[in-house]
Amino acid sequence: MSEHGLSVTQHTGAPAAAGAPQPVFHFDLGSPEAYLAAERVMATLPVAAEWVPVLAADLRGGVRGGADTAARRAAAEARAAAQHVQPLRWPAGWPDADLRAAMVAATYAKQIGRAVAFSLAAFRQAFAGGRTLDEDTILIAAAACEMHPRAVLQALGRRSVAQALGDATASAAAAGVTSVPAIVAGGRVFEGDDAVEQAAAALAREAARA
Repeated sequence: MSEHGLSVTQHTGAPAAAGAPQPVFHFDLGSPEAYLAAERVMATLPVAAEWVPVLAADLRGGVRGGADTAARRAAAEARAAAQHVQPLRWPAGWPDADLRAAMVAATYAKQIGRAVAFSLAAFRQAFAGGRTLDEDTILIAAAACEMHPRAVLQALGRRSVAQALGDATASAAAAGVTSVPAIVAGGRVFEGDDAVEQAAAALAREAARA
C-alpha cells in the first residue's frame, strides 16, 4: 500500500510465447481513459504487455481538453463505476496541466524496469487521489515503488530521458497509434475504451490458431 492509501499491487500476465511479439500498452498519465485501461490491462491480456509512456498531445488524435471536457469526465466516471474502481477525482488543471515532467519520470521508470509500478502509482495519485502530478506527487509515486528521489530528480533534468520519451511517441505514431489508451498486438492497433478487451480477444484467437 502506497502513501495516501493508493495500492500499487501488481498482477502480471503470462510471458509471450517464444517468437511472438510482446503486446505494447501505450499510455499518457494525463488520460483518465488510459488510467482505467491500466487498471485492467494486466488482468485482461493473456500475456504480459510492455508499458510505454507516450505524449498523447503529440499523436495525431491527441486530446488537450476543449468543448468535450465535460463529456469526457462523464464518460470516464461512468466507465470507472462500471469497472468497480474508486470514483474518479479530478486533478486541478485537468486536462490542460503540463505533465511532461511526470511523463519523463515514467520514461525513466521504464528504463530501470519500474514502468508498471510507477505508472500505476502516478495514475492513482492523479485520478483516485485527485492530485496534480507535480514534482512532489511524482516523488510520492516514485517512493511507492522504491525509486530513489535523487535519481528521479536527476532524470527529470536529463535530456536523454526526455529524448527517449519523444522517440517512444514517434515510434508509436509510426506504428499507427493515434490516441491513448492503445495496445499494439499481433500487428494491429487497438485504441479507445475497449482497446484492452479487443486486444485480449485478438491474442486469444491467435493463440488458438497456433
